[in-house]
Amino acid sequence: MFQVPRRKTVPVRVRNVVVGGGHPVVVQSMTNTDTADAAATAAQVAELFHAGSELVRITVNHKEAAAAVPEIRRRLDDLGADVPLVGDFHYNGHVLLREYPECARALDKYRINPGNVGKGASHDRNFATMIAVAREYDRPVRIGVNAGSLDQELLAERMDANARLAEPADAQQVFLECLVESALRSAEAAQALGLPRDRILLSAKISQVQELVWVYRALARRTDLPLHLGLTEAGMGIKGIVASTAGMGILLQEGIGDTIRVSLTPAPGGSRTEEVRVAQAILQTLGIRPFLPSVTACPGCGRTTSSYFQVLSQEVERFLTARMPLWRQDHPRAAELRVAVMGCVVNGPGESRAAHLGISLPGTGEAPRAPVYVDGEHVATLEGPTLAQEFQRMIEEYVRTRM
Repeated sequence: MFQVPRRKTVPVRVRNVVVGGGHPVVVQSMTNTDTADAAATAAQVAELFHAGSELVRITVNHKEAAAAVPEIRRRLDDLGADVPLVGDFHYNGHVLLREYPECARALDKYRINPGNVGKGASHDRNFATMIAVAREYDRPVRIGVNAGSLDQELLAERMDANARLAEPADAQQVFLECLVESALRSAEAAQALGLPRDRILLSAKISQVQELVWVYRALARRTDLPLHLGLTEAGMGIKGIVASTAGMGILLQEGIGDTIRVSLTPAPGGSRTEEVRVAQAILQTLGIRPFLPSVTACPGCGRTTSSYFQVLSQEVERFLTARMPLWRQDHPRAAELRVAVMGCVVNGPGESRAAHLGISLPGTGEAPRAPVYVDGEHVATLEGPTLAQEFQRMIEEYVRTRM
């Protein structure tokens, strides 16, 4: 199978997860609860963890939130959710980490936004305080630059220098270069303060796809620190999914990216787990990392006058999703399983032979029988009201004996 070449990066351990260093790309997500509500936050973290999130970030924005973090960790441990917790700090992280040492200890990683830690001398002092805490508790730090909160002093400095040039560059290009420069400068400052290179990760998020690609390509050329990918403020629904997939897909295909997060805006009251499933689907579709068995299904045309192939493909997908948590224990390779559910003889037999298991349902004018293929060989022909159950039984047997 074709493998996407990975960029060589420094490995960074975050609790029980290793980011970079050739390890699998890690899926990350973030809660939207009030962190001060320990019960609600722990429940959402656990939900994200069980959906497949391998790192979960929580907002730590005031004293009540910081005080709740140790209780969140205790609740997660009681639930058996051994997921690393990342503290997201803006503006007052230097205060909270010092005033609430149990919070600093309970978190597994800190996220620092260099644009939001103060200005001038206070910027350097506050940043140094957070790095000192990270060193004290041996915690990795993600230096996360955001387009919406870029260090204004750095931007003004670069814009002024650009304006003095005989042929000034485009202002947006200067802005993008400042994103990269801010991340790299901050990483150098953290190392100068004694934080080891294997405790530093970088990100530089922006909401436009082409700009995201440019920024991360520039970062990848200039550092071997692990990079966290994400299209910030990606949006809702299809727009957010497509934009995130387009931007991160380009970079991942080039081997850039060690952790990813899909920042979807959920519907009111909607589950945050959708962003986890989309991140997994991006990695699996690119052939980078399998998470669930995949179903190849026919889109339908004038030959597929029955909707049964649609019904069966949905039933098979639900069956695979429900069974995977159990298979993962004894048959982890089941995540690589490929199943085809096709609707007529045009592409049906070919796609079915190409999958581990495939079924080719009858289309218009064809005999009401469905040949089943296993590893390219025709092994059975199914028909009648028990067709779905029989096909699922064959899938179960295949996983048990061959995976």
